[in-house]
Amino acid sequence: MTSSQKIALALAGVGKIARDQHIPSCEEGRDFDIKAAISRNGKIEGAENFESYDAFLQNRNGIQAISLCTPPEVRFDMAKKAIAAGLDVLMEKPPAATMGEAQALAEMADMAGVVLFATWHSRFANGVEPAREWLSTKKITSVTITWKEDVRRWHPGQAWIWEAGGFGVFDPGINALSILTAIIPGQTIVEKASLSFPANRQQPIAASLKMRSAAGAPISAEFDWRQEGPQTWDIVVETDKGTLRLAKGGAELYIDGKLTVEGPDREYARIYTRFAELVRTRKSDADYQPLRLVADAFLTGERHEVEAFIE
Repeated sequence: MTSSQKIALALAGVGKIARDQHIPSCEEGRDFDIKAAISRNGKIEGAENFESYDAFLQNRNGIQAISLCTPPEVRFDMAKKAIAAGLDVLMEKPPAATMGEAQALAEMADMAGVVLFATWHSRFANGVEPAREWLSTKKITSVTITWKEDVRRWHPGQAWIWEAGGFGVFDPGINALSILTAIIPGQTIVEKASLSFPANRQQPIAASLKMRSAAGAPISAEFDWRQEGPQTWDIVVETDKGTLRLAKGGAELYIDGKLTVEGPDREYARIYTRFAELVRTRKSDADYQPLRLVADAFLTGERHEVEAFIE
């Protein structure tokens, strides 16, 4: 395959994230051509549409890669079948429901010789790579994460997100953890956590984490789905040579209070540029540290019951 040839792509799960991000990024990019879609409820014009995933795998007609945009609880079986069929696989975040599933998929892909890309879209925000570069020459003394949003605004009617395996407030919180682990070197350690569960839900609506970096710097994180009014997605890093702040989910970068990086959202465009690079060079990119931090938060977390959540 040459760099000028478009990669034939299938998209599984034609929901909101697919229509808002995946489809426009492919249509506006130069690397992928969506040839097939698999969904019980949605269709993509100009693509061959399937309701059955198994039927698609039996009639995939030259498709090389697939993007899995389904909820995480069904993604393992779909990814497993795609890998067995020899397809290169892109997985929406979080890549799997458990660390066991994630690690198993990485081993399967390696043995099959296919590409596996576990995406963390917030890592592709405008300010994240410049932040990593700036921090690479500094001593980090502390990190503070404040990630507070209104669940009714961003996840209306998504009942699965409150069920076992649905992640609750860690669905957005894992975005912050993906940025953290991209800009801070080494493994981050969870020391303790406090998790707030609505009386009528299986997943937390808020969480407080105390962590430390591999070098010993303290890291605190506050996640909350009850934020009304202005929404907050900030990461502040104190260093021996100044203060760095990533705002608006990584879209803006401030150094000592001065805005140094901003621009239009291109997270998913960059994801597909990266996926094309991986497919053409036959390399995988599957970092599961953000998922491991969520798992560790549940392992170390104190459970607190709060008032019932009524949408």
